[in-house]
Amino acid sequence: MLLTVNGEPREVPPGVTITQLLAELKLPSRGVAVEVNLQLVPRARHAEFLLSDGDTLEVVSLVGGG
Repeated sequence: MLLTVNGEPREVPPGVTITQLLAELKLPSRGVAVEVNLQLVPRARHAEFLLSDGDTLEVVSLVGGG
């Protein structure tokens, strides 16, 4: 199935969750915000949230500082 992740097309197997996608992208499960089709998905739902063909995701790493 085809997703758009941060503006780039990405092929993933059907039934992939946000947690699995983050692992494939080699991103930590903590310290990132994920938006799917313009809706923020809480981190507590990442493991259960199944992505669908054609979804558009924005994945942003959170950085502290001042």
